[in-house]
Amino acid sequence: MSSRKGRFEMADGGTLFLDEIGDVSPAFQAKLLRVLQEGELERVGGGRTLKLDVRLLAATHRDLEAAVDGGHFREDLYYRLNVMPIVLPPLRERLEDLPKIAKHLLDRLGGLQRRPLRLSAGAQRRLAQHHWPGNVRELENCLERAAVMSESGEIDAELIRIDRVRERSGRRPTGAAPAPVPSHPGSTVTLPSAGAQAAAGADDSEPTAEPSERERVIAALERAGWVQARAARLLGMTPRQIAYRVQILNIEMKQI
Repeated sequence: MSSRKGRFEMADGGTLFLDEIGDVSPAFQAKLLRVLQEGELERVGGGRTLKLDVRLLAATHRDLEAAVDGGHFREDLYYRLNVMPIVLPPLRERLEDLPKIAKHLLDRLGGLQRRPLRLSAGAQRRLAQHHWPGNVRELENCLERAAVMSESGEIDAELIRIDRVRERSGRRPTGAAPAPVPSHPGSTVTLPSAGAQAAAGADDSEPTAEPSERERVIAALERAGWVQARAARLLGMTPRQIAYRVQILNIEMKQI
């Protein structure tokens, strides 16, 4: 009877990807640490030690340093894994990548549905106005739902349904003052429009949603004299990022 190879053994001489490494159990952490330190493991129910040469890639949405401080993740394993860290910014900080990511997801969904799927201009603007606290997985869920509801294959803005829980996650308490604009360039700041500030004080009984992406960009442009490079510095963006937002959010530039 032939024994069955596990994932690590199958990846011997190659690369193994472990997703959500921050959620694994303490028992698995101990076993993984041995593999990384000693380069060996034993099959379940087996008595022979196997030597392995595996390059490991791991990903997580959790703050592993905080997990180490809280005693939920082994410190020795953390340093074994954290050799070449790659920090991927959340989707809300790289909205200029959203069209390409959305197209990739729609191409995959279209393959499953055996028909082409596409976003209308209005749908693209609707996607760009959301902050995507759930990142790419939330975007994928949103597009999958819209694709199911689309009869023609074209996804209009009306089919883009944002989860109410996700929409509320961006709210702040009523009356909370927005961060002031710093006097030095290169700082990041939240810039609500004057209309959003007025709305915040209009009703003390309900929490007010944070300003939309369009309002933030317009407010930054107004304070920067409609110079995109200056507005980009106020928002902590690159000129390319703010230029994309001006285009996708249909912001009419003013000449001062």
